[in-house]
Amino acid sequence: MFKQLFSAFKSGVELDKAFSEFDEMLDHAQWMFLRANSVLQRETAALDVKDSIYSRDKSINNLLRSIRRKIVRHLTINPGSEVAASLVLMSVAKDAERIGDYCKNVFEVGECYKDDFHIARYHDPLEAVRTRVEGLFDTVRRGFRESDPDQAKLALKTADEIGDSCDSVIEQLLGDKQSIQTHEAVAYSLLARHYKRVSSHLANVSTAVLGKVEELDFRP
Repeated sequence: MFKQLFSAFKSGVELDKAFSEFDEMLDHAQWMFLRANSVLQRETAALDVKDSIYSRDKSINNLLRSIRRKIVRHLTINPGSEVAASLVLMSVAKDAERIGDYCKNVFEVGECYKDDFHIARYHDPLEAVRTRVEGLFDTVRRGFRESDPDQAKLALKTADEIGDSCDSVIEQLLGDKQSIQTHEAVAYSLLARHYKRVSSHLANVSTAVLGKVEELDFRP
């Protein structure tokens, strides 16, 4: 489906521009994710990147509005033309907007949580998840740009594994009988939640490469 979809993007000026803006949304979100985690790891001061993170989040929102305007304009001028492509782009653009929101949430955990992460049984799995999500951005963007089903399948598999790891952290936290500071437990649970949502929305983007319009956001 996606090879035809990609051709549709390139056949119309408005959709072609919208496609480029979508990749720009993901680029902003990827930057936000990296900087947010740099704050979490105490490599970067929150104040040094806060304005840039919130500015990029606003840019993502503005790009979503721009994509919607271009799609509406295209369909108004060319009724019935590339409707499927337009619906797909509208859907994945909303996923990109949500990714930006969750990257901002990761930053807010790093900004508000002032202590160190002391408990290896939670910190280490989340560090592994963070690394995998960083790589997932590249896999998803490459698969979407190149309409590569193998990259898309890899992204879905990776996102499922990330989700399982995050669920495991939360389950362990809920059943933990050992002493753990409340604020540290909250930080772990929020990070598990945010990482899972980032990976899930990235996976939704990859479903556009593999399925039909009605199968967007569902795993094959």
